[in-house]
Amino acid sequence: MRALTWHGKHDVRVDTVDDPEILNPRDAIIKITSTAICGSDLHLYDGYIPTMKAGDILGHEFMGEVVETGPKSTLQIGQRVVVPFTIACGSCYHCGKHQYSACDNGNPADNQDIGREMYGQPMSGLFGYSHLTGGYAGGQAEYVRVPFSDVGPIVVPDGVEDEKVLFLSDILPTGWQAAENAGIEPGDTVAVWGCGPVGLFAIQSAMLMGAARIIAIDHFPHRLELAKRFGAETINYEESQTYEALMDMTGGIGPDAVIDAVGLEAHGFFVDNVIDQIKASMFLGTDRTHSIRQAIHACRKGGRVSMPAVYGGFVDKFPLGAFMEKGLTLKTGQTSVQHYMPALLNAIMESKIDTTFLISHVMALEDAPKGYKMFHDNQNEVTKVVLKPDFAAAAE
Repeated sequence: MRALTWHGKHDVRVDTVDDPEILNPRDAIIKITSTAICGSDLHLYDGYIPTMKAGDILGHEFMGEVVETGPKSTLQIGQRVVVPFTIACGSCYHCGKHQYSACDNGNPADNQDIGREMYGQPMSGLFGYSHLTGGYAGGQAEYVRVPFSDVGPIVVPDGVEDEKVLFLSDILPTGWQAAENAGIEPGDTVAVWGCGPVGLFAIQSAMLMGAARIIAIDHFPHRLELAKRFGAETINYEESQTYEALMDMTGGIGPDAVIDAVGLEAHGFFVDNVIDQIKASMFLGTDRTHSIRQAIHACRKGGRVSMPAVYGGFVDKFPLGAFMEKGLTLKTGQTSVQHYMPALLNAIMESKIDTTFLISHVMALEDAPKGYKMFHDNQNEVTKVVLKPDFAAAAE
C-alpha cells in the first residue's frame, strides 16, 4: 500500500510499504477514506518529538471503511468508522475511570520503559506518533490496523460526509476537553492562546458551555477572523501587548480561565521565546513555552489554566511562584477521545457544532509532503489539510 513515512526533519515521503495485517483477535483493518494533518504532526515534522525512526508511518486523525476484522472485534465489514487517536484497551484501571488517554495497555510493554524514564509513567498508545507512544503505524495511508477495535472506533451514520465527522478523531474532542478542563462557568471570561484547529474548537466549545466572553490571541489574521465567527474578541499579539490588552479588557482582574492551545513551538519575538529557541538549537532545552508562561501571568487570581497544547520535555523559567501565589489550578493531558465521541457525534448531527469551516485544503495522499510543507510554512491560509487516498495527485 501507499503511506506517508517519516525520514527526518522536514523529510516526509509517500512510499510503498507492506499492507497491515490482523495481529490480535480484537484488531480491525480500516481502508482510509479521509485523514488529516494535525498541528501536532508538525512537531514530528520539525523533529521535536523523540524516538521517531526512518520509515515510521504518520497520521493520527483518520476515518474509513472496515474491510477486515479479528474474531473479537465488534465492528462489521462495510461499516464507516472514525478512529480515536488514543489507543485504549477499555478494561484497565484508567480506562475504568474513562481516562482512556492514560491506558496502561495501549502502549506495548517493550516500549513502556521509554516513557517511564522520561515522565515517571509510560505514555499511552497513539497512532503514528513515535515509539514513545507505541510505534504504531498511523493513518496517513491507504490502510491501517486498529488495535482494540471493540473499544475505540465510532460508527458513522449512513449518508454523513467524512468532513463533518473526521475531526472526532482528535481535535474536536481535544478542544472540548480543553474547555471542560478550564472549568467554565456561566458568565466567565475565557482567554484562548492560539487560533489553530484546537484553539478554534475550544472557542466553539467554551461558547456552548456558557462563557460570556472569549478572547482569542494569535497573529494570523485569517485565524483571528475565524475566531470572531464564533463570537470571540481578538488580540493580535504583533499589534498589541497581550497582557496589557487583557487587563484593559477585564478591568484589571484578568480572565477567569485561560487555555493554552499553542504548545512547545510558540512563535513571536519575545525575550523568553528567543532564549528558548536558542537553547533548543543548541540542544540545551526542548520546548518553547512562552504561551503557557503568558497565560499563567494573565489569569486572574483563583482562576483556572487549561493546557491542551503538546509539550514534550523539560522547561525552565516556569512561573511557579505566580502559579502558587495566585492560587491557580492547572488541568492538562492527552485527550480521552473515546469518552467524548458519542456526545460530540450527536452534537454534530443536531447541527450544534460545525467542523467543516476549518478545512482549507483537500489533497491526494500522494501530495501529503506538499501538504505538510504548506501547513508548516503558511498557517494563515492553511488551517486544515485533509488527505484522500482515492484522490488523484495534482500535476506538478
